[in-house]
Amino acid sequence: MMLTACSPFEPAARPDAPGELPDGYSLYSVEARSPLPWWDEMGSPELNRLIDVALTDNFSLSESWSRLQQARAAAVQAGAGLYPELEAFGSAETTRKDTAGGSSGSVGNQSYELGLTASYEIDLWGRVRSQREAALLDVKATEADLHAAAVSLAAEVALRWVQILSQRLQKQLLEKQLSSNSTFLELIELRFRKAMVSALDVYQQKQVVENVRAKIPLVEAEIQLLMHELAVLLGRPPKSNLKLNQKTMPTIGQLPPLGLPADLLAARPDVRAAGMRLQAADWQLAEARANRLPALRVGAGAQYGPEELDLLFDTWLLSLAANLTAPIFDAGRRAAEVDRIQATVDENLWAYRRVVLTAVKEVEDALEREIRQREHIEALKAVMTAAQRGFEEALARYRRGLSDYLPVLTQLIAVQDLERDMIEQREALVRYRIGLYRVLGGSWAGMSDTNSIDRSPEVAGQG
Repeated sequence: MMLTACSPFEPAARPDAPGELPDGYSLYSVEARSPLPWWDEMGSPELNRLIDVALTDNFSLSESWSRLQQARAAAVQAGAGLYPELEAFGSAETTRKDTAGGSSGSVGNQSYELGLTASYEIDLWGRVRSQREAALLDVKATEADLHAAAVSLAAEVALRWVQILSQRLQKQLLEKQLSSNSTFLELIELRFRKAMVSALDVYQQKQVVENVRAKIPLVEAEIQLLMHELAVLLGRPPKSNLKLNQKTMPTIGQLPPLGLPADLLAARPDVRAAGMRLQAADWQLAEARANRLPALRVGAGAQYGPEELDLLFDTWLLSLAANLTAPIFDAGRRAAEVDRIQATVDENLWAYRRVVLTAVKEVEDALEREIRQREHIEALKAVMTAAQRGFEEALARYRRGLSDYLPVLTQLIAVQDLERDMIEQREALVRYRIGLYRVLGGSWAGMSDTNSIDRSPEVAGQG
């Protein structure tokens, strides 16, 4: 009992965070983060519905749930070694032998045997406990992987939805531009019939009309491809009716509360998973070290035969034995296993540090992209205003006969390109905001937190 209480190889506690984390983010003040799902801030019931369906029916997420169940079952198996193993056995045999010549019948012999056997390994050096602790941490890491899959899935659904909205707006704009350009073409053809302009003006405007018309099928194809992708993310066939009725791009407000960089250790599921796997590797190392020391196994058995059938509870044949095994020579196999797992611990340590710093870097990148995108959109609005005024001036001069059609054509193409570009840049701003939510770790309702998995009897092996 005194030896069992010892755990000489139990890993030391690691600090919660690596020392390289900054105190705060470079651009914005620190505020507490909201526990509500981030997509609620987009203000779209349609998006909320799509993400709810995806979190329920997505196939990849269901695969992650299955992997979590496998990890939990493996943890039960790993914890079973802490408890005795009890088995029952029984046998019955009947033999019959003919007498000489077979004339006087035959004689028979019957035998029965029933019994119980029990075995238990006394965990002298904490090997079995270390095995269980590593399995429990694998369960937590697998649940963090599930949460990471849910964060990525919600972001992917939102991105596809935003891209579909953007492409629909592009199609509406192209149809509007096609109508406007066709009107200009009719006016130029009228002036041509009155010998007021040359045929070149007609051909140039007709080229603009056909160029816009040619873009519409590409946009329609992109819409359908995005709809197919979104349907599969929702666990639906590609041609399903997703009932997407929103007509406008969601409005992006001020930046959400960011918290501290240290908050990413709990908020980012990939960071949590890396930390859990590092701790699991520490316990695996403890198991490998304990495996080099002697192991003590105690066994007990009880059985009875047919002679004692009427004295079932009085004539048990009992046996109790202890078996001590100690490795003497294994050609360095156990020592090499310790070295291998030590290298695995080092690998997981560096991976954890990399994941943490990458998470901070991704948040900084997302912040930088969004703020610069806002500046770009404001500058693009100024360009749009100048281009529209230039087009109006060129058109007025053309109507008064002060210039040919080329300046009008140049300004018309510039304005229409800017209109399409503005839709793309506003879509990019929304995508950058979704990316910011994603790298912050996201939050969602209806899913358990990693801390909900504890060392319950079922997981520990008592189930």
